[in-house]
Amino acid sequence: ADGPGPGDAGGDGAPITCSPDDDGVITRAEMPLKAGLHATFRVATDAVVDTAGTPQGSGRRWDLTAALDGDHALLSETRPLAGTWFAGKFGGATYAARLSDGNDLLGVFEVTADALLLRGVVSPDDGLTRTELTYDPPVTVLAFPLQSDATFSTTSIVSGLASGLWSAYGEKYESQVDAEGELRTPFGDFHVLRVRTVLTRTVAMIPTVSRTFAFVTDCFGTVATVRSRDNETAVEFTQAAEVWRLSP
Repeated sequence: ADGPGPGDAGGDGAPITCSPDDDGVITRAEMPLKAGLHATFRVATDAVVDTAGTPQGSGRRWDLTAALDGDHALLSETRPLAGTWFAGKFGGATYAARLSDGNDLLGVFEVTADALLLRGVVSPDDGLTRTELTYDPPVTVLAFPLQSDATFSTTSIVSGLASGLWSAYGEKYESQVDAEGELRTPFGDFHVLRVRTVLTRTVAMIPTVSRTFAFVTDCFGTVATVRSRDNETAVEFTQAAEVWRLSP
């Protein structure tokens, strides 16, 4: 996977019993993590962004409201596994959700008492050219409670079919809640924690590094993600491979 995806955003499906408290700590109970949720995102690829934002008090302020070249609406859904061709292969998983605008592959996620785990990546349909990859161990996408300076990491072996061909390679995810502040999106303004994830994928001993920022807030979940181009060296980059922002 390319990092934390926006599939866990609640959008207008967020539990109505959840009231944001903006206390700088996001607990498992404050995250809408279940099947059957949906939200609309404004998505652009190969876009110029400002990941650094501007200082605001003790935190930062990011503005992702501007129109970007190629912007389009994309519906993100947390899909139940029941009835899918891959349901029996991921017992105990909670939902599947799209990972990227660039393809239709689905991440298979499991929600536990203290984490959101990525168990595998699959194609929507079965067949000779299907994708059916599993992670051993599952990747910790988010670990709760989320709060400033929290860190979590996973080193995993990915194996199975990729477009019908056998594949096996290593992935290392290193995540940190590295900033806090206000994020402006087309949907509205949110108090967020920013989760920075560095993914190193090693195939045939050749590493490829990508960077992802996930902006997470109470009750709505992940309201924006920004993913770098491959082998980006700057922590705060300005050219993004993909940008998702919660939208009406």
